[in-house]
This record gives sequence, C-alpha cells and structure tokens, in this order.
Amino acid sequence: MKNYYNNQPNGYLESIQKGLLAVRSYDLRVSRGIGTREEKLARLKKELETADAIVVGAGAGLSTAAGFTYAGDRFKRYFFDFEEAFGFHDMYTGGFVVMNAAPEVMWAYWARHIYFNRFFPAPKPVYQDLLSLLDGKDYFVITTNVDHQFQRAGFDKKRLFYTQGDYGLFQSVDPKVQETFDNEAWTMRAMEAQGFVRDEAGIFQIPENGDVSMQLPTELIPTAPNGDPVTMNLRSDDTFVEDAGWRKASAAYSDFLRRHENLHVLYLEIGVGANTPVIIKYPFWQMTRDNRRAFYACLNYDEAVYPKEIEQRSICIHGDAGEILCMLK
Repeated sequence: MKNYYNNQPNGYLESIQKGLLAVRSYDLRVSRGIGTREEKLARLKKELETADAIVVGAGAGLSTAAGFTYAGDRFKRYFFDFEEAFGFHDMYTGGFVVMNAAPEVMWAYWARHIYFNRFFPAPKPVYQDLLSLLDGKDYFVITTNVDHQFQRAGFDKKRLFYTQGDYGLFQSVDPKVQETFDNEAWTMRAMEAQGFVRDEAGIFQIPENGDVSMQLPTELIPTAPNGDPVTMNLRSDDTFVEDAGWRKASAAYSDFLRRHENLHVLYLEIGVGANTPVIIKYPFWQMTRDNRRAFYACLNYDEAVYPKEIEQRSICIHGDAGEILCMLK
C-alpha cells in the first residue's frame, strides 16, 4: 500500500507531497456527477449501509452547514464593536487585522473568536446527524476544521485526526517547545472580563445594555507555563506545533487506512474546498483509484467534482451538507 500518511513527525508534509504527486498522474478531466439527485442519494445510502469502513474527510463547509458562519448576522452580533473600530466584516479577516493591535485588544478579539467557534453550541445538529449515519460503522474522520465540533457532538476521540490544529489550544511562540496548552479556562475568564454574561443555559451572551469591552486587562494576556508568549495552535506556517496528541491521531489514521486498504471503503468527503485539497480531496481520489472496491462521495455546495477515471465509483451531491445529511437519515 502507498504510505499516504506516515507516523513520523513530518508525516503531514509528506502527505501533501504524495497528494500532489497523485493528482499529477490523473487525466485532469473532472466530472460534476452523473445521475439524478434521487439516484445519487440512493447510491450513497447503499454505500453507507454496505461499506466495510467509512473514512470521512470534513472541511469548513460542514461547520458552515452547522451554523458556524464567519460573516453576516452572527459576526455583527458578537463583533459589532470590532467591525466599527477596524472596518473588517468577517471573523477570518479579523484574525489578521488585529495582529497589529495592542496585545490587550488582540487577545480580546481572539477570546471571542475562540469562544464562539469552539465552546459555543452548534446552532444546527449537523454533526449529530452525521454521527447517527455512522452508528455501528467502522469509521475514521480526518478534518481540516479546528472548531472541535466532532468531539462536542459525541464522536470517538480515538477516531479523529485534526490536521490543522484546535481553537482550544495555545502553543508557545517558540516552536522548539513541542507542547500545546488548553485555553478553555482562560477563554472563560477573558469573556467575563469583556463584560459578556451567561444566560440560563450557561452560554455567554451580549448584555442587555450592549456594553462590552474590546480589550483585556494586561494581566490576562495569556502565556505558556514557562512564561513564553503564546500563539494559537493553528497551522499557518512551519512553526505549527504537532504535539503528542497530533502525532498519535496521525498514527491512528495511518493505521486505519492500512488495515482497510483492500476492503470496501467509502471515502466520504464533506464540505472540503479548494484551499487545501492535498490533505483530503487528492488522497481520497488516489485511494479510491488504487482500491477497486472503494467508493468516493463528495458533498459540497458548489465544489463537488471527481476525476473521470473514478467516475463509475463516485458520486457528487451539490447543496448544503446539513440538508443532504438529513435526506440520508
């Protein structure tokens, strides 16, 4: 079997190289799918029922379907003051803009970003719907999402590989410190310091008077246990820390692929965009091509395609991932 992901600390980079090599070998003609929507849903239901194993590859589109939108009403509700002061209009852009602000302001922003995308309940039960479809199945999840929603929905931690980090973790600005640090307790203190109040369910909300602060007390600026400044454990360059938990999950994923290499495997890709196709999309295509018993399915709002070479063992279903998962139940 081709070693798509290995167990070494540099396994992530090698997986990217292998993904690029794989896609270069294709006839680059792609298909957006054949058959009616009803036929595709029926075929996917059959694959979910009969597959020996299911490998789920999840991207941002899955969390968007669950209600974790980064712009629009949700952004304006919780970041109205930052929008007015800095002029950005979505949470993603804000993470870059505030890097030039005072540390007290930057960390106030990031406390909100972390809370509302990591510790806040998902507005829609999309992750729970996916879990119900996997009930009793031998599955594994690889995801580029960093919002921890799989575990919050009840997925088995041992069957998850978060490749790009976790909003719930800090790392030292010194990448030689190969450890990460849980930030939940700090996030809750930082939300309180900004004036957010808990509702009856214990969820932080904007107070009735709308009075929240855009900065933290200096003493709340987070640091590592050794006193180093910290940054988010999010992959943006080669300073990203792949800690012991990351390496263990990577090894578990490699082992799962190896144990099922010649079986009837369903590679179910959900909400994966074009930003990082070498992590999920290209390896899924390659593994489907290499295993004649494998099947590839892609659920995506408008970016669902597959190579012509695997057309007879693939389906694309366009639309909101949450709505599609409901149809499959």
